[in-house]
Amino acid sequence: MIPAYFSAASALLLLLHLIMISTPVRKFWSRFLPPRTEQEPSLFFDEPPIADGFFSEAKLFVSHHGGWVIFAYKFARFIACIAFLGLSLATFILDEHEERTSGANKLSKGKYDRSHPSDSYIPFSRTEWLQFSLCTTAAYASILGLVSVTAKPRWSRVVSNHLATLLFAVFAVFAYRDLWPLITFHDRPKDFKEGSLLWAKVTILFLSSIVFPLVSPRQYVPVDLANPADHPHPEQTSSWLSMILYTWLDPIVFKASRVPHLSHEELPPLADHDYSRNLKKKSFPHLDPFPGSRKRHIFFGLMKTFYVEYIVLSVMVVLQVLGKLAAPIGINQLLLYVETKGEDAVVRPWVWISCLFLGPLITSLACQWYIYIATRALVHTEAILTQLVFEHALRIRVKAELPDGGKNAGDFTGPPTSDSASVAGSSTAAGDESADGIGDEALPASAETMSTSSPKQGKQKSQGVKEELVGAPENHSSADNLVGKINNLVTTDLSNITEGRDFLTRYAYHFNAFAGLAVMLVLFPLPGYLAQKIQKVQAEKMQKTDARVQTVTETMNVLRMIKLFGWEEKLDARIGERREVELVWIWKTKVLELVNDVSNYVIPLFTMMASYMTFTLIMGQSLTASKVFSSMTVFDILRDQLRMVFFQIPRITQAKVSLDRVNSFLTDTELLDAHTQQDDDRVQLLIQPEEESDLIGFRDAVFAWSSEPRGSLTPSKRKFRLCIDGEMYFQHGHINLVVGPTGSGKTSMLMALLGEMHFMPSGPTSWFNLPRKGGVAYAAQESWVQNETIRANILFGSPYDEIRYKKVLYQCALERDLTLFEAGDQTEVGEKGLTLSGGQKARITLARAIYSSANMLLLDDVLAALDVHTSKWIVEKCFAGDLVRDRTLILVTHNVAMASSVAHFIVSMGSDGQIVSHGSISEAMTKELAVEMVKEQEVSAKEAQVVNTPEEPKAKSDGKLVTSEEIAVGHISWPAFKLYLTGLGGNYPMMFWVVFLALVGLMDLTITVQTWFLGYWASQYEHHLPSEVNVNFYLSGSALLVFITCLMFSVGYYMYYCGSMRASRTIHKKLVQSILGTTLRWLDTTPTSRVITRCTQDIRAIDGPFAEGIVAFVQVSWAMITRLGAVVVMTPVFLVPGLFIGLLGAWIGRIYMKAQLSVKREMSNAKAPVLGHFGAAIAGLISIRAYGAEEAFKEESLDRIDRYTKSARMFYNLNRWVFARIDIISGGFSAGLATYLVYGRGVHEASNIGFSLNMAVSFSAMILWWVRTFNEVEVSGNSLERIDSYIKIEQEPKPTEGGQPPAYWPASGDLRVENLSARYSLDGPKVLQDLSFHIRSGERVGIVGRTGSGKSSLTLSLLRCIFIEGDVYYDGIPTSGINLSALRSNVTIIPQIPELLSGTLRQNLDLFDEHDDAVLYDALRAAGLFFVQDESEARLTLDSAIASGGGNLSVGQRQILALARAMVRGSKVLILDEATSAIDYKTDCAIQSSLRNELNNVTQIIVAHRLQTIIDADKIMVLDAGKLPFGAITK
Repeated sequence: MIPAYFSAASALLLLLHLIMISTPVRKFWSRFLPPRTEQEPSLFFDEPPIADGFFSEAKLFVSHHGGWVIFAYKFARFIACIAFLGLSLATFILDEHEERTSGANKLSKGKYDRSHPSDSYIPFSRTEWLQFSLCTTAAYASILGLVSVTAKPRWSRVVSNHLATLLFAVFAVFAYRDLWPLITFHDRPKDFKEGSLLWAKVTILFLSSIVFPLVSPRQYVPVDLANPADHPHPEQTSSWLSMILYTWLDPIVFKASRVPHLSHEELPPLADHDYSRNLKKKSFPHLDPFPGSRKRHIFFGLMKTFYVEYIVLSVMVVLQVLGKLAAPIGINQLLLYVETKGEDAVVRPWVWISCLFLGPLITSLACQWYIYIATRALVHTEAILTQLVFEHALRIRVKAELPDGGKNAGDFTGPPTSDSASVAGSSTAAGDESADGIGDEALPASAETMSTSSPKQGKQKSQGVKEELVGAPENHSSADNLVGKINNLVTTDLSNITEGRDFLTRYAYHFNAFAGLAVMLVLFPLPGYLAQKIQKVQAEKMQKTDARVQTVTETMNVLRMIKLFGWEEKLDARIGERREVELVWIWKTKVLELVNDVSNYVIPLFTMMASYMTFTLIMGQSLTASKVFSSMTVFDILRDQLRMVFFQIPRITQAKVSLDRVNSFLTDTELLDAHTQQDDDRVQLLIQPEEESDLIGFRDAVFAWSSEPRGSLTPSKRKFRLCIDGEMYFQHGHINLVVGPTGSGKTSMLMALLGEMHFMPSGPTSWFNLPRKGGVAYAAQESWVQNETIRANILFGSPYDEIRYKKVLYQCALERDLTLFEAGDQTEVGEKGLTLSGGQKARITLARAIYSSANMLLLDDVLAALDVHTSKWIVEKCFAGDLVRDRTLILVTHNVAMASSVAHFIVSMGSDGQIVSHGSISEAMTKELAVEMVKEQEVSAKEAQVVNTPEEPKAKSDGKLVTSEEIAVGHISWPAFKLYLTGLGGNYPMMFWVVFLALVGLMDLTITVQTWFLGYWASQYEHHLPSEVNVNFYLSGSALLVFITCLMFSVGYYMYYCGSMRASRTIHKKLVQSILGTTLRWLDTTPTSRVITRCTQDIRAIDGPFAEGIVAFVQVSWAMITRLGAVVVMTPVFLVPGLFIGLLGAWIGRIYMKAQLSVKREMSNAKAPVLGHFGAAIAGLISIRAYGAEEAFKEESLDRIDRYTKSARMFYNLNRWVFARIDIISGGFSAGLATYLVYGRGVHEASNIGFSLNMAVSFSAMILWWVRTFNEVEVSGNSLERIDSYIKIEQEPKPTEGGQPPAYWPASGDLRVENLSARYSLDGPKVLQDLSFHIRSGERVGIVGRTGSGKSSLTLSLLRCIFIEGDVYYDGIPTSGINLSALRSNVTIIPQIPELLSGTLRQNLDLFDEHDDAVLYDALRAAGLFFVQDESEARLTLDSAIASGGGNLSVGQRQILALARAMVRGSKVLILDEATSAIDYKTDCAIQSSLRNELNNVTQIIVAHRLQTIIDADKIMVLDAGKLPFGAITK
């Protein structure tokens, strides 16, 4: 009657469904439910079809049902239902006829005389009622089948689900009644009398309820009905059988095997549910705290988002547990059948043989589906959290954060003087990432562990392990720069979170191990102690790794400076020291893991031996083969689960810590005022009157760089404040100037207008405003450019208008510069604009602002990096041109004299953030400002006399600078693999490998003998009484074998770990030395992020996954050989099948690896642009917000995440493809061997059969592990390949004994140049041509010339940083014969953009502690630092903390510190490359005076745009197109 009950339930549900969607009910519910805000478009064909003719309508109808294939399966199922109905009716009629015949016979015998004396009616018997109910069910199923092929698609889907459930229930009933008895010895089918009709019905039911639903494709249902995919992903349309066996991946796998490399474009399109926009729509309401989601921990939001996935995972866990128990049960019952010769057996032996196949198969399929769902959730989590962190980062306040250890009375938090100032010198996170891969490049960001400051609490919250600073090992940092923090969140923390994704199901999965686990922990507390110890050592190791990473990162970020200063050897030694400390803790970790592995192996074995001892000695029972080998399988499972529990504990802990960090970032990070929740009084205070909404300016306003409560800071730690007393309004439609000395707060005024600073109203009249209706454009002082073409940087997403574009190029003086580039405006500017000069970057940034349609232009000192002619051009052609006319322009500048000619309004700032004066030029002109203007005008008049010659345009090229990262093809190259193998063996690689392979081989052989010995022990009970078996002998023998195994294991692994440490040390040293010794040109064409990634993530792969993968591969290979050998010894006939299975598994693995390596490489390369976009966006955060371009950057981030997701999903799915196939093959091998052993003429002893089965099951499982470990070696070996390619990059000449200069050298700064030519690459054009000049010791020589004339190239050629021809003599010795380190350590260059490290000011001046404080203070005084700051408590001292990149200093202050650092070095030659361009004229005069007086015995080569800077030089050299048309002009 069960089918009838299902039919009734189905009919009732369908009736309820009809009632619920009826119009009256829907109207009733609409009173209680909120109205729908938007009407989803109906894609599923409830509208009347539009077609001409019957065939067109039929075609349209079928397409609405999913196409011809799906409709054919539906129709076939309908036909099957009709056939089943016919067979059921035939059975019912035959049974009725038989019952009537039987009843009539019984009536004639008088059986029913009393009950029915006069009536021949025979009631339905129980069998007839069953047949009648089955006919009714069949009729109902036929009706559902008819509806499924004739109704509209909406109803067809509903009815099809009911029909599938009903047919499966009917089949289950028949399986219990008629199929189960077939597998027993004594029962027979209950409906056996139906004969062929029964088997016809069973066949039809099997096809319609099992086969058709499994093999029928699924209809495509888009996630977003408004945006269906043109080409749906196979994952959304494949049949369930294809999904379970992953056959939908076959085309892509076999295609990959036929091509050298499978490109990203050849991968299937993304499935709808994988698109980041759909994921964002699904998850952000639960996760993003800003739009108003519930204020709760992000963990609960993730659970809300993925609750369906975790329900499915829990079901899969239960199936895995049941499947795992099938194999030991099958072995036990099969051996019991052999032992008892089949006596009292109920179930046939082939059933238990099937368990050996179906159990692992079900376990495998459930496990693969578990991982399939889990990895899909993993990739989705990566996409969601990456976008969430990115979007939140667009709301946060940009401010420089200082190391706590360095704070003192001199500390202050200054403005991030440009978009990139606060992120200079950032680093790459090198934290833990899973072997399956977080990307290739990481953006330059810090690996330090962060802390966030909460504006609500006004205190620092430590988020993790503190870390050593580069310059001061004794100091620790608890804060870091912005990009560093965000990079950690989307790399290290995101990896930790996804690795801990199994928190819920891992412990449910191990419930079958809890009993044994409890006993083990009571008897053997060692694993718990070891896990705790490993965690502590791991934490300390990560701290040391962070210290090395921070040193490497800061080194790589300032690598150009290091090379120019000749510090390579010293920094190499410093990095080496950090590496040695890290390796000590890595070694401790490996030793503890070795002890842990031994204990995890020994404890279950001793537990098993204790169980056998108790069973035999104490209980006096016989130890049969069925008990031994089934219990061994259970103990193996127990050991695996024990290992997994201890493996997961630290990862789940790490995931929680990382989740807390992400949650803290989302909830505690300080946001811009525009995004904070403010109290009603404050909101009311800030509401501006309508008549003031168009005003630009301030009234009684105070601004700070943090929203920390003002009362929480002592006077000695006061921060910078911008104070505007009274009213100050800029003029609409005119040019407004903001002027003042270095560090006075000019940039802060622009930041305040843009809303970047925290507004602190001082009273009810406090107010500020920047109208944004007409748009705002902003140009930062340190120009921000994207790694795009010049044209893309200027357009910045605006539509291309050729006339306007060309006019912008003309007015911004870029036309001539574009002729210098081979590709014109299609030239890529490179990372941070490294192909451009400072002046070119400034003008491109200016051009972006001018080209935009914004009415409001905010320009931060764009003239500072320009020579006087270009500045004059910009003022006359651009600022006074038609593109700026009627637009409001606020210009921060030091060049008052030149800019005042076009200005209508001027604001003069004081040194303490106060406004000194403001008004028209005449009104705001103070006495000091007037004197300075007169001097500037005189200088400008003289500078105007410098002659410039136009340069011939060059041929066009593609403009590519930063080369695309090479993607290796095929397997790991032998040279890369050899690099590691020789590193392992050290000086004796052959001896190392012979001994190591022998130890591992003997260990696996001992394990095999140990299993055989247990079986031999069990076989003694077949021939002897239990009292006659010497249990002590066998227990001792087993214990001895365990001891030998552990000894071999320990010695072999100890030896390997020693080798891996040696290889790690060697490879890291080679990599660092190679990068430190490379050329500047290579650095120009290689993003810093790639270099940092090699030294962090790739080195981590060599230390961990790759080293572990090699030893695992060796062990698994030996284990396969010994187990196959054992099977062949016991059953020689299985040599050929065993070899065939092994070769088949290897063939599948080879095909899989070909596809997997391609996808992995694409996945690595796809991750880099996601992180690179982070770096670029955060570096230009202020510009992005000023332009209002947040949405465009969000969309770009989503597109890049989609590209990564596409390859990441395929990467994980390919693993499922190979594992499913290997498991099926291995299960078939085990079942085939069992069949032969039981039914064939082979071995008949139960112990030998058990041993053979145990070895066969182990061998089968080893195939999977062999492919898996080989895969992991290949995947992690990708890092080895990348490191090897960087070890072989082009190098500068290495130091030689003959290159050591005499001890006295240099005694003077005499420089003589003869016929000097230079080029940036061997095949590149000459940038300097036949220069000859002589500079005597102590002379000051000024070098001037237009942008691109070769000024910086000349300074680089003197240091041999580029390829040169000709001779340069320094103090009479040719520099070509001197070691580069000796040359550069005796010449000091100060670049235009100074590079500072995080730490104290003292560490920046004297990185290697070679001078005392008196020398440092003298240098600071001579460099003019004390001239630009007053005697207040906020002045800089040697102990003042410097943020990474000098983010808490103005550009002018950074240039002063760089000048002081050069003075400390005490070189005989000093090169200043625009070293004072960002310093006001007054301070520049003081510095020049100091240079003349303090360094009168030092040769000074000064590259400058200001004539004032070189006005008193002894000689002037005018460079034009790499030539000296006038020679060296002596004054």
